[in-house]
Amino acid sequence: MTPMHDYRLSQLDQLEAESIHIFREVAAEFERPVLLFSGGKDSIVMLRLAEKAFYPARIPFPVMQVDTGFDFPEVLQTRDNWVDRLGLRMIVASVDQAIADGIVVDDGKTSRNRLQIGTLLNAIEENGFTAAFGGGRRDEEKARAKERVYSHRDEFGQWDPKNQRPELWSLYNGRIAEGEHMRIFPLSNWTELDVWHYIHREKIEIPSIYFAHKREVVERDGMLLSAGDHLTLKSGESAEERLVRFRTVGDMTLTGCVESAAATTGEIIDEIAIARVTERGATRGDDRFSEAAMEDRKKEGYF
Repeated sequence: MTPMHDYRLSQLDQLEAESIHIFREVAAEFERPVLLFSGGKDSIVMLRLAEKAFYPARIPFPVMQVDTGFDFPEVLQTRDNWVDRLGLRMIVASVDQAIADGIVVDDGKTSRNRLQIGTLLNAIEENGFTAAFGGGRRDEEKARAKERVYSHRDEFGQWDPKNQRPELWSLYNGRIAEGEHMRIFPLSNWTELDVWHYIHREKIEIPSIYFAHKREVVERDGMLLSAGDHLTLKSGESAEERLVRFRTVGDMTLTGCVESAAATTGEIIDEIAIARVTERGATRGDDRFSEAAMEDRKKEGYF
């Protein structure tokens, strides 16, 4: 008797197919999309999915990074490797340049991460982008759990969580008025563990700081921050070398690492499988200012 074949997709294949469908829908529906690409694991997975969505053709839109000026060198190097390999047009929206141009104001108190908001909105307006892909996932943080796949932004680039469009049967409403744009989240239904399983399966290049390495760190507010010229030590603080890795990457002054010996994707998967705190909750200082810190930033135009 001929055995029956099981044509059902695995969970990872289903997620991949959904994301590829979203990329193709946006490319067909919007005049000027852009992919927000930081060089972190989520944006790299997003770029890999976009590569698959349009292969063998090139990805039909540019990528854009909002550079805080305090980004990890390893992340920037990996970003450049991907851009060069795929032959993409890269736009760098610099917070330093935005400060120099008077687009945002550095008062010495506001974090560079928050100054990304005005920098991003200005870059979207200047380039006339009508849709911007982001790597946000619903499992990351409470505010991101409220997002739709197509997330509407008004003419000021702001988000209203109480005015979200229904997405029944994966039907997306991309209608926008003059000056408005959409944020698109192809990884909405992925989890951190899904992302790592995909990186492992696809053998995707990611920054080395995601893996265990020795680093000079400073313990502050329950987090381990990378020591260096960018971080001013407070009274009583001292730097010490520990074996750490990063679960997420961003502004070096606010992004913490975790103690870990996980040096391979397989070991990271085992570690994440038993984690009880999301990567942002564990290592992003900008999400600790208040219970609604992320939602407040998103309302203003954050990723």
